[in-house]
Amino acid sequence: MCYLCTVFKMNCMAEKNTYLSSASIKEQGRTAYYKMLESARQGELIQVRRGVYANIEQLSGSMIDIDTIVPDGILCLWSAWNIHQLTTSMPQAFHIAVKRNRKVTVSTFPRVEIHHYTETLLNIGVMTTEIDGFTIRLYDVERCVCDAVKFRNKVGMDVCSEIINSYLARPDRNLSRLMDYARLLRVGHILEQYLQVKL
Repeated sequence: MCYLCTVFKMNCMAEKNTYLSSASIKEQGRTAYYKMLESARQGELIQVRRGVYANIEQLSGSMIDIDTIVPDGILCLWSAWNIHQLTTSMPQAFHIAVKRNRKVTVSTFPRVEIHHYTETLLNIGVMTTEIDGFTIRLYDVERCVCDAVKFRNKVGMDVCSEIINSYLARPDRNLSRLMDYARLLRVGHILEQYLQVKL
């Protein structure tokens, strides 16, 4: 396959918000594969994980293809808080939850922070949404509030308080679901104390 055809295929994939895999390029022939490697060496493509490449445009938006970089990963903590507009703080990395003991290798760019959860806790409050053309799995609003309480000593009491206040100001809040999650995540008692003060 000629170089222009390879570039055309790369552009088409970028439009569809899918990343290039070295396996799919190899199917087009050795020349196409070497051209892809050369593009990576010149900085036109960036390796996001072994065998997977993206162009600068794909990585410059507010969202990336989480499932390609960390298959079955779930956006959590700062990333999910930001998407749900629970905090004014901007995440410095993509925070992704995975099953405990799972080994995940990520590239230096885009910056990704991995958080490990037991299988039981990992799947509480998972939802799917579309952002910038990517289908993303992330924690719903109630799970996000529970995580803020659970990790309050790590993220800071001011951030935790901001998230609770933002949640309570939402017209679509679901306190029943919130308390169900809180009990499963073992923060029910402390969350009840917060709510007594705030409500």
